[in-house]
Amino acid sequence: MTAARAARRLAVAFAFALSFVASDVDAWPAPLMERLARDARRLVPASLHRLLAEREEPSFQQMRRLPPELGLMLARDLQGGRLRPSTLDALRSEADVPVELLRGTRVSEGLVRLGAIAWLPAHLSDPVLAGGAEGFPSGVVREYYAFVESNLSKIPVVLEDAASLDLASNDLPDYWQALVDRSRAQAAVIRSEMYVRGRVVDHRAIDYRSPVFAVASLSYSRTVTAIAATWLALWREANGDLTRRPATRPVVPPPLSPGVQP
Repeated sequence: MTAARAARRLAVAFAFALSFVASDVDAWPAPLMERLARDARRLVPASLHRLLAEREEPSFQQMRRLPPELGLMLARDLQGGRLRPSTLDALRSEADVPVELLRGTRVSEGLVRLGAIAWLPAHLSDPVLAGGAEGFPSGVVREYYAFVESNLSKIPVVLEDAASLDLASNDLPDYWQALVDRSRAQAAVIRSEMYVRGRVVDHRAIDYRSPVFAVASLSYSRTVTAIAATWLALWREANGDLTRRPATRPVVPPPLSPGVQP
């Protein structure tokens, strides 16, 4: 076998392995993804909220059409924890599509594509996809997502990083990498807490006191914030209306009772 032929076989095998990873471990399930997008709309100006809400269903449909080659690039990079320049360029090109449409005459299509770009920050904010080459034992991902879905009513949706809502589009690549870094740090918690003594932990056996709840809560709010931040950066570049942004309310811990140690 020639060296060139061997290299081609290795490349095919590598691509097959990545496509298996991308299909076996996908990002947020569709119901959660739609909930995340709706919560993210609460952080954008009233006019953009309305325009995105009016095009919700076509945006959700478009969201499910992730370009296969981009999916492979993300699967590869998320395993390593670093978005390569070529991947960031591809992500940026994908994010430029709604901006170009909005600046032209295809405004409605641009809004659909803007809504659909929510998949991008959602993928980068999901600790499941940042699990590294080790991945997760079979069944862990299923139980983790089931835990998130069954505890949505207990998860407070908070603004993780207020400054991110003022990012320019040129700031997005660095911001996206920071999302990956935070997600990667949480992946180990899912692995250690949901696979104990060689067995997958049933999501119904986990409550709000578990570190799994902390990861679910933090990653959910991170994703909501990241979607809104990405939308706003692209909307800003397209010269969209940024007036009437919703006010945020700071949340601080209550004071400790006398005699209670922090």
